[in-house]
Amino acid sequence: MSWLTGTRCLRRRCPFSLTATRTMYSAPGSSSQPTIELPEDWTLMQENRARFKCLFDLMNDHGSTQTRENTFQPHHTLSRPLGPSQATLSALVAAGAHFGHTTSLMNPNFLPYAYGMRAGLTIIDLDQTLPLLRRAANLVRAVAQRKGTILFVGTRPELQETIQRASGRLGSQGYHIGERWLPGTLTNRNQLFQEETREYRLIPDLVIFLNPLANMNAIRECAIQHVPTVGIVDSNADPRIVMYPVPANDDSPRTAQIIAGVLSIAGKEGIMAREEGKKAKQRRTDRIMIKQALLGEGAE
Repeated sequence: MSWLTGTRCLRRRCPFSLTATRTMYSAPGSSSQPTIELPEDWTLMQENRARFKCLFDLMNDHGSTQTRENTFQPHHTLSRPLGPSQATLSALVAAGAHFGHTTSLMNPNFLPYAYGMRAGLTIIDLDQTLPLLRRAANLVRAVAQRKGTILFVGTRPELQETIQRASGRLGSQGYHIGERWLPGTLTNRNQLFQEETREYRLIPDLVIFLNPLANMNAIRECAIQHVPTVGIVDSNADPRIVMYPVPANDDSPRTAQIIAGVLSIAGKEGIMAREEGKKAKQRRTDRIMIKQALLGEGAE
């Protein structure tokens, strides 16, 4: 709408002039001016308020509808993570997931996931990162739906809150390790945990690594125990060290928050799908029992 059209509409809708100023009024005797001393001052104040409200209502329809709640905030990657269907390339770019290491450190096996080079850095191809992230999310959803346990591993200090929140979304099926991986946790569990091995299942069904290069011992133990692994793989790592690689910047905390959040939401969806399946099965059983009861009464 042009300004001329808006002005004409304003004149039709408002009986006052277009001059709308916000005037502050105070009690008589105070230092601020103007003051309300006469009935005409009160009328003028009311007219100014009506003019301003009329102009505000007219322009409000053409303003922005964005607020703090419906726009992206940096802390949302941690507190309100995206779901697998909501993850986009723009979110990954905003988190710096496309920044790799220097070209001299690039692993030759990472070449299929490299988009190019810029200013001496390897640029990761996010067009491959996004589908691989969704593939890993489908895996997490399937494992959680079948009552599998999922372990998040991030041994850097800035990753501890990320893995705690990610595992917390999975309830009793989610676990995390934020400190050093104890060698033999999987391969020598009978000696390390002794009595606990009889009461608890100590081998997870899926392990997610946010910094895999710092946890190569854990990756080797997972391979020995045939535990599938998901990991954020940077340009200086071999993507083959994990079963389901997600090429991205493993040094960026925001990238780790997005990926861990997407995977945890996928696991939560799997748990909810299992609960819905139980309820649907119970409803079918109830309907069969009611039907049998009604048939039995009719036969009598």
